[in-house]
This record gives sequence, C-alpha cells and structure tokens, in this order.
Amino acid sequence: MTILDPARSDQFRTAAQHASFHVPTARRDELATHVLDAMRGQHYDSAAAVAVVDGDQLLGLVTIEKLFAAPPATPMSLLMDANPPVVASSTVQEHAAWKAVHHNEPTLAVIDDGRFGGLIPANAMLEVLLTEHDEDMVRLGGFLRSASPAQLTTVEPLLRRLWHRLPWLGVGLIGALLAAGVVGNFEADLAEHVLIAFFVPGVVYLADAIGTQTEALVIRGLSLGVGVRRVIGREIATGVILGLLLGGVSLLVVGLIWQDWAVALAVALSLLAAASIATVIALVLPWIISRLGQDPAFGSGPLATVVQDILTVTIYLGVASALVG
Repeated sequence: MTILDPARSDQFRTAAQHASFHVPTARRDELATHVLDAMRGQHYDSAAAVAVVDGDQLLGLVTIEKLFAAPPATPMSLLMDANPPVVASSTVQEHAAWKAVHHNEPTLAVIDDGRFGGLIPANAMLEVLLTEHDEDMVRLGGFLRSASPAQLTTVEPLLRRLWHRLPWLGVGLIGALLAAGVVGNFEADLAEHVLIAFFVPGVVYLADAIGTQTEALVIRGLSLGVGVRRVIGREIATGVILGLLLGGVSLLVVGLIWQDWAVALAVALSLLAAASIATVIALVLPWIISRLGQDPAFGSGPLATVVQDILTVTIYLGVASALVG
C-alpha cells in the first residue's frame, strides 16, 4: 500500500494533504468485541470511524458510536456503511469537507485507483471549512490574493494593509467618478425636482444589498462545485420578486408621505429594475472570474458594487427624469 505524502506540493490544498493511515482498521469478518479490544491502548489520528478493508481495498466504514452500541458478536460486515462518502486524493480540500458534511459522516475516505488512501479526520475538515470561509470573506471584501491567510489581515503592518486594499478601492474611486458624471447629466432635473435626490442613496443601497446576497450564495456554490446553472433561475426570480416587493412598499410610502406619486413611481420602477440587474451582475461576475481560473471571491465584491452603483444611479435618474420631467 502506498502512503500518500501530504507534504508534496502537487497535493497542496487537496484531500491527500489531510488524509491519514493512522486510523483503526478491521476485516469484514472481525467481531465488534475483537475490534474494540484491539483499539484499546492505541493512539490514532482519528478514531471516529473504523475502516473495514480487504487488503488495500476499502469495503466500508463503521462509526465508533455504532461499534460501541453493537452486540459483541456482531461482525463488522453487518455494521459497516458499504457506501461511505469517498474522494480522490486530488479532490480540492473544500469540496471534500463539504461532501463529508452533506453525507452526515464524521470522517471521509480517500480512494485512489480503487486503493484505500486513508481517512480525513473531522477536525481537519472543520479547519478546512473555517479557513476557506475566512479566505472567501477576505477576498470578497476586496483584499489582494496575497492577503491570505485571512488571519494575517488583522495584524499586518500599515503599509501592507494599504497595498492589500488600495487596488480594488481604486476601481471603486473610478466608479464613483463615473457615477458623479451620470448625476451631473441630470443636474437640471435635480435642481427642478430636489425630491428625486432624496432617494438616490436608498435605491443604490438596496440594489447593492440584493447583489451582495446573491454574490455570497454564488461564490460559496462555485467554491464547492455547485455551478451557476443550478441557481440562476431561482436567483433571478428571487431578485425580481424582491424588486416587486420593495418597489410596491416604496410606492405607497413615498407617495403617501411626500405626496409626489411621480417620484414614488420612479423609485418603485427603479427598485424593480435595479434589483433584477444587481442579481444578474452578482451571478455573472463570479462565474466569469471562475471561468478564468481564478477564485470566484477574488475581487467580485468591489467590482460588482461599482457596476451595480453606476447602473442603479443611471436607471433611477433616467426613470425619474422621464416620469417627473
């Protein structure tokens, strides 16, 4: 049996990096009491499950809870899960951890060319999920890729902090200048109907919030191997419904409080359009970045925000100008 070397660079961030052979094993015909006796006094990397093997072939897994609860004379073949979750050694670590969680198993078996490659302990899978979550949040927040590991961003020196944040914020500055240019084109309408300007921040914020929600869902899905096609229909429908609900509420509130139903209608229609477009942008940008072979979280947040803000301001002021003017 070949023992996988977790230190090899070509296995970095894969299931092989976390797999261990130092786990309890048993034959299919061994009795539960004999297996428990053999485990006593031994030190394992993980004893959450016993691997039932035949040579270098994995036949199944028996959780330690099931082993303790079984009658002493029960053979392992009757206790084992013959179809446990398994992954290849080259499987990305986050995909592996996610698979174990969804199969409700305390460990995950690594199989290569039909041969047993060890078990991944539960604590290793938890660490993977936490680390990947931290990295996604840091990249989604607009830090450069070199800011990983995520924990370092909280204690890094001032100059490094600036270097890790400024590039995407520079993109945001360009977007802000473009948005200012858009607002400038509607200067006459804003001067004549000041009430229009009151709702620019609210419309922009709601569009950004809806886009961020969709973006978080899509990025998490892509990082776990869930394609955009599986969520695109429901997310677009969700964006439209949210736009309808928010637009309907704003129509009534703005109309009743400010008594300007033209502006109220402009806000309502803009929220419907902005919510729908923000959802599409939040779906497309991470997908494009992923297709380019990059982490879908890398830069998606700041870039999506810039695009959403410019489009939202343009839509709202355009609709308001048409209805009020």
